[in-house]
Amino acid sequence: MNVSEPSAAPAGESTAGWPAVSVIMPVLNEERHLAHAVDGVLRQDYPGELELILAIGPSEDRTQQIADELSAADPRVRSVPNPTGRTPAALNAALAEAKHDIVVRVDGHGELAPGYIATAVRLLGETGAANVGGIMRAEGITVFEQAVARAMTSKLGVGNARFHTGGEGGPSDTVYLGVFRREVLDELGGYDEHFTRAQDWELNHRIRESGRLIWFDPSLSVTYRPRPTFKALSKQYKEYGRWRRVVMRTHAGTASLRYLAPPGALLAVAAGTVVGLSALTGAPAVAALGFVVPAGYFGALTAGALVESRGLPAGVRARLPLVLATMHGSWAYGFLTSPARLARGAAGQPAKK
Repeated sequence: MNVSEPSAAPAGESTAGWPAVSVIMPVLNEERHLAHAVDGVLRQDYPGELELILAIGPSEDRTQQIADELSAADPRVRSVPNPTGRTPAALNAALAEAKHDIVVRVDGHGELAPGYIATAVRLLGETGAANVGGIMRAEGITVFEQAVARAMTSKLGVGNARFHTGGEGGPSDTVYLGVFRREVLDELGGYDEHFTRAQDWELNHRIRESGRLIWFDPSLSVTYRPRPTFKALSKQYKEYGRWRRVVMRTHAGTASLRYLAPPGALLAVAAGTVVGLSALTGAPAVAALGFVVPAGYFGALTAGALVESRGLPAGVRARLPLVLATMHGSWAYGFLTSPARLARGAAGQPAKK
């Protein structure tokens, strides 16, 4: 497939030069957000042909009913089953159903910014990239979700990844979600279904290893709805850490200080706390020395949270330090306890269709 730069044309006037696109969306328990996510795709005003494929997992809410209603209301929308409920399997199921040469990956709790698809297709043509993407614009509805959103868009919360915090456009290790050349996905076997999490990062790694370009552009943004509770947030970040280590074990050379910092901090805080508590009665000076590390971490985290949350409501500011600690600690715990067996057989396996 040859994606050349299309000439701009208002929707409904001309489709010349604009390739048809397939939007694929994994969906599981998305009763709250699915209709908005689908609406964000259908309102794109993309000049070319567009289809949207929902891969529906075994949800415990009204997701399937909502998906059926959306499919009945617009012929561009159709659904396929995803019996496993796992994200990479859903993406591959939708990809197998997709008809077109440009593939747009979206989530059931995300909303594309206006003009997202047209801009991404133009960038594919201009840059020659295999995948282009932009910013994960986290936006919360409740006070807790707003605190998580602020944490997920700050360097204190997630490091310096451009797709979280922004930055200049250019080549990148990875991007949020992505708009792909279908031929590349087919050649590389799609998403590796071994990876319950981190399948996007893992796929982008294989794309780069094949000698192709990943391109980040800050003008591309997708609204992301954060997890609604501490329990859900902790589970999410534990899984992120767990599977990021699987990626590191599977693909040599993918370790970085950014990913090693949280587990290092957790071990230091735990060690300092143990030393402090064990020496509390017999050696107060040693106990005080031991408590320096955890006190320093939580003090720095609180001070940083106050800076990051300036101008936000009091409820958000009050929750942000604990949100940050939950994200750091859960990611680190998942990373440190990730079983080595999860990486067995992952490298080089084609994705299961």
